[in-house]
Parts: sequence; C-alpha cells; structure tokens
Amino acid sequence: MESKKTHTVQEATKKLEHFCAYQERCHKEVRKKLEAMFMIPEAIDVIIVHLLDHNFLNEERFAKAFVRGKFNIKHWGRRRLTAELKQRDISKFNINQALAEIDDHDYLTLFSELAENRANVIKEVNTYKKRKKFIDYFLYRGWESHLVYEKAYELIP
Repeated sequence: MESKKTHTVQEATKKLEHFCAYQERCHKEVRKKLEAMFMIPEAIDVIIVHLLDHNFLNEERFAKAFVRGKFNIKHWGRRRLTAELKQRDISKFNINQALAEIDDHDYLTLFSELAENRANVIKEVNTYKKRKKFIDYFLYRGWESHLVYEKAYELIP
C-alpha cells in the first residue's frame, strides 16, 4: 500500500509561493500542482486566494509574460499564442491585452525575416512541395494564413 505525502495548508502555501515566485504561473497550473499534492478542494481554494491576495498569482501578468516569451524566443504567431492561452483557461480579455503588447510592425518584420530564412532552408526541387512545406511550417507555428500564403507565393514562385 502506497503512502501519500500529505501537507498542511501552511506547508503547501509556502511551497506554492516558491513555485509562483520562480516563474509566472496560471491558475490552472497552480490548481494542478495542489491536486498533485493531494490537497482537498477547500484547501486549494484557500491557498489560491492567498496567492492572489499576495500577488504571487496574476493571470494578466502571466499572459503578458507568456506571449512575450513565446513570440520572442519560439517565434509563434498570434493564432498559436491565443490557442495556447485558451488551453490554460486564460480569459479572452487577458489574451487580447497580452496580444496587444506585440507591435504590428515588429510582428510583420519578424515574419518576413523568418519567411525568407525558411524559404532558403527548404531543400526541395518541386515548387509545389516546397511551398507546402513552407506553408505547413508557418501555419503550425500559428501565423495567420493570409500572411503565410501571400509570402509563400511571393518567395516561392
């Protein structure tokens, strides 16, 4: 028979404070972590309220940090960012605020740079297959289809 490690509310609160201080977290991650610690629903609610009150947990801040990081490092487009935030149960309002942080000029400039690099990297002789690989690459990363198709026909005639 397995014994489950149990935590008091105070111990769990301290652990979750460190968990949230280390990196921005969303409510869903925190709830999942507490459930993995075998906390009862009432204790989970108490701890989440404490984290919110002491500003360890903030969905708006999480959404902005998430968008900034994934856009700058992984070069995801707006559609992928939106989908990932929705998966984490972030409100539409916070998603829109976070996406508004991306400057349109920077967004299009980055897309153009990535597209030119990608078009040069794809080693395919058949024009249709090369275009398909190009399009699939950018659609998977969440770039808007109208941008992707325009760029594909521009760079791969």
